[in-house]
Amino acid sequence: MIKEEWIEKGYIDEPVDKDIDLKAEIRRMCKEKDAIILAHYYTVGDIQDIADFVGDSLALARKAAETDAKVMVMCGVHFMAETCKLLSPGKTVLCPDLTAGCSLADSCKADDLRKFRNEHPGYKVVSYVNTTAAVKALTDCVVTSGNAKKVIDAFPQDEKIIFGPDYNLGNYINSVTGRNMLLWNGGCHVHEKFSVAGILRLRQEHPDAIVMAHLECKAPVLALAYVKGSTATMLKYAQESPANAFIVATEAGILHELERTCPGKTFYPVPPEVSEGEAGCSCNECEYMKKNSLEKIYNALKYGWPAIEIDPEIAADAVRPIEKMLSLS
Repeated sequence: MIKEEWIEKGYIDEPVDKDIDLKAEIRRMCKEKDAIILAHYYTVGDIQDIADFVGDSLALARKAAETDAKVMVMCGVHFMAETCKLLSPGKTVLCPDLTAGCSLADSCKADDLRKFRNEHPGYKVVSYVNTTAAVKALTDCVVTSGNAKKVIDAFPQDEKIIFGPDYNLGNYINSVTGRNMLLWNGGCHVHEKFSVAGILRLRQEHPDAIVMAHLECKAPVLALAYVKGSTATMLKYAQESPANAFIVATEAGILHELERTCPGKTFYPVPPEVSEGEAGCSCNECEYMKKNSLEKIYNALKYGWPAIEIDPEIAADAVRPIEKMLSLS
């Protein structure tokens, strides 16, 4: 039975017996309920270790849609669970904590985008996949950080484009394509905070290390990076590179997969900027991703909630820009 207090909180906080082997029990319930676990690279290592698939948000949704599983548990943030539901409308999609939001997705509300679009007639809207279903429904084509350049290159050079919500990604794509897209002023609070001084210090301490940065980072950070791209791009480069040390400017959760798949190599997380007088930390983490826990996954499987539902009209419109992207990339 789903309690009213759980609904108000957005997750089930029923205490879990400390004697239970959560990892084993979650895998047992997955088999019993024909469920799979999807984990984003930014979740904690314990969750990545029990997942059926670990990856970027859209890649996880596409992979899940290819399976015969009836239930999928999306361990990431809310918009990722929505994307899973869009691509697997007939399946149950569980989001262990509905309050696991995203500062980037929240920086672009559907009503604000609708107004902005109406103020700029004749413009195509290209949205980063890190957006809500309601924003995708107002979008002509979505992109990922991995395919953004390729998709934008597929549009006529004189096409008028509104790009959002990530300003840094849009600014980078403008710089490498020669475009002048109109950029929405949004961003990821994690990638906005990476310290240029921190990178310079790490480079001085580890002169042989390769600097890798996510495209959601600000231009001064990207200017210091040898590898610029998505988490998947950075992971692939580290796996194939002869280099043994890397300085990594993206959410620190990726280090678990980097270290697992690149034994013998060393990875240094770039710290966030801190104000004078504040205590610094050695890594930069997303508190929303870290809301996922083994206990919440266990309870979500046990009760079949929280389950994602999307208004059918919004869903129908939101799938189209994803299909458009796939046709271009």
